[in-house]
Amino acid sequence: MTAPALPCSPASERNQAPILAVLRGLLPDTGAALEIASGTGQHAAFFSAALPGWSWQPTDLKDELFFAIAGWALQAGAANVLPAVRLDVRSSVWPDGGALSAPPFDLIYCANMLHIAPWACCTGLMQGAARHLAPGGRLVTYGPYIEDGVPTSPGNQGFDATLRAQDPGWGIRHRADVEREAAAAGLHLAARHAMPANNLLLVWQRTP
Repeated sequence: MTAPALPCSPASERNQAPILAVLRGLLPDTGAALEIASGTGQHAAFFSAALPGWSWQPTDLKDELFFAIAGWALQAGAANVLPAVRLDVRSSVWPDGGALSAPPFDLIYCANMLHIAPWACCTGLMQGAARHLAPGGRLVTYGPYIEDGVPTSPGNQGFDATLRAQDPGWGIRHRADVEREAAAAGLHLAARHAMPANNLLLVWQRTP
């Protein structure tokens, strides 16, 4: 009997290789990573298979896709992907009702969450990252942003309108607003990487 197909995010399929290329230049050979809002788990599986010296702790707000996270990891042969746990970034304690695998973390990774979540999730992400990053650790966020002095692409303008029509609390975030939340938590923007499809990969670190 053929196993049912795992849930698949086409966007994750498209962007995982460009993101990995940046991560390879950013990360040492070994470390511990915490992923926020893992979704289907495709990134966890792809990155872990390519970075065997890293342990990867996936998380999500709900557990309905935990089977997919485990399935993609198994399919990729990524034994360094740990069992997923529930985590609400807005909580002052991470994760919900359990313990994280190996805090503090050398990498906290969050892709495509900020624009499809309430603004309080940005605050929570920055505060939680400041609590759980190891010395010298990095928070990496990926997705679309609006930047002062940089024209917003028509595609992102339309995407932003669609998001706000679905939920007034959603929408593509202004990078300057995200930087202010980071600064309030003691983090600063250390690097900006332009990515395909008008996305950015931003690297955050503790402010000295």
